[in-house]
Amino acid sequence: MSSQPAGAGSAPADHADRLRWNAKYTGDFVPSFVPHPLAAQIFGSSGSLSADLPGGPLTELACGPSGAALLAAASGRRVTAVDVSEIALGMLGDEARRRGLDHLITLVHADLSAWRPEPRSYAVVLCTGFWDSAVFTAAAEGVAAGGLLGWEAFTAQARRSRPSLSADWCLAPGEPASLLPPDFTLRDQHDRGLKRQLLARRAPAATR
Repeated sequence: MSSQPAGAGSAPADHADRLRWNAKYTGDFVPSFVPHPLAAQIFGSSGSLSADLPGGPLTELACGPSGAALLAAASGRRVTAVDVSEIALGMLGDEARRRGLDHLITLVHADLSAWRPEPRSYAVVLCTGFWDSAVFTAAAEGVAAGGLLGWEAFTAQARRSRPSLSADWCLAPGEPASLLPPDFTLRDQHDRGLKRQLLARRAPAATR
């Protein structure tokens, strides 16, 4: 298990999201480590998408104590797991060690407004609990040729039943598909309860 040292992307001690999520993950919180449906679709035993994925790692943004990262690592992929909560990352790291997967997972404690994936370097970029259009654009840039981008976030309609949700955390109509770069093909976008889920693939590298 490796971790990114404190640096430009690290969340300050008084960062509001860091404090909020650390509070959630303390006390009697028990992580389930159940993979998100998008991860199960890609890497699960019935997954139909992994066969034509390019080689290379997965990065999961706002990962929390992620079952998706563990599932990807169990398939042999290297994983970069990024979150603003060091408590969530600690839970994920402990479970990775218990499963013997820690050598495949790098934990990155970072604020997503400051951290960016390396361009075109990940076979899969996944985010299932966060929305920011600038982060989405940077995440799409991180997808390698032939790779997949998976996303889930609250819709604007979710604010009707959860008024405390900030409008900034919610997708506008048509998003996120409307923000995809032109070399992506939309595989699926649909609403699931209060959230919208997207799966898209970047065009494979051109062959001569």
